[in-house]
Amino acid sequence: MARLDNLDLDLVRSFVAVTEAKSFTRASERMGRSQSAISLQLRRLEDRVGQDLLSRDPRHVTLTEAGAAFLPQARRLLRLNDEILAGLSADLMEGEVRLGAPEDFATSHLPQVLGGFARSHPKIALSVTCDLTLNLMDRLGEGALDLALIKREPVGPDLGVRVWREPLVWVGLGDEEASLAPGKAISLILAPSPCVYRKRAITALEDGGWAWRATYTSPSVAGQLAALRAGLGVTVLPREMVPPDLTILGAPMPALADAEIALLRAKTAVPPAAERLAEFILSSLDRRVG
Repeated sequence: MARLDNLDLDLVRSFVAVTEAKSFTRASERMGRSQSAISLQLRRLEDRVGQDLLSRDPRHVTLTEAGAAFLPQARRLLRLNDEILAGLSADLMEGEVRLGAPEDFATSHLPQVLGGFARSHPKIALSVTCDLTLNLMDRLGEGALDLALIKREPVGPDLGVRVWREPLVWVGLGDEEASLAPGKAISLILAPSPCVYRKRAITALEDGGWAWRATYTSPSVAGQLAALRAGLGVTVLPREMVPPDLTILGAPMPALADAEIALLRAKTAVPPAAERLAEFILSSLDRRVG
């Protein structure tokens, strides 16, 4: 009879923790184990799969090609394991999780993720706050949130774990395309400063020699869409959020860098229910990180 091989999920969980934290020290603090124990677990996992999963130097921990391929599979393994255990012993995981997220992301991509989490963890209460990224970071620092999904520039691992990336596009009614030219001032519909999308729009225009003026400012996505439909100007949105009655504007509008969403944990101790939600979000959105 052929010998069955199995992965040790404790080793897999340590691998995921190290890749998210980009540090053995931070991963050991999160998991409540010594750094040497985490390092030993990673070596055991690499021996088990027969490949190096991490590239280590004194300052950085990065994924190898094999590690990058294994990461989404590892997260799926852990999510399935956690869902099975939650379904069999849901009474063991209770509590409240306070999650913050930008309004556009919370309404477009989070409902399916949070619905799946609620079904597998029926005794965990979710409290979701929608706000601008800067306000969410303030609330996280004040201890009013356990987790926050924020918009960010591509800054690396120091500001959360990247969980989402998608193209940003210029959006308008469509009838303004004929008048778009670098020599003419562009009317912009924007969120208040500071906002990553606002910064991307203004930087792209100014780098391309375009003049611009803010004709409508609203922190609400609904308010921005209403202004677009009223013909007050153009704005920047993630491609998947563009309603069918509005138009994605191409050339000659300047190119925009992709949007990024990152997950941040509170600096204070994160309760087990919040850590479970963080793992669930990361595994659910992992398909869009690349």
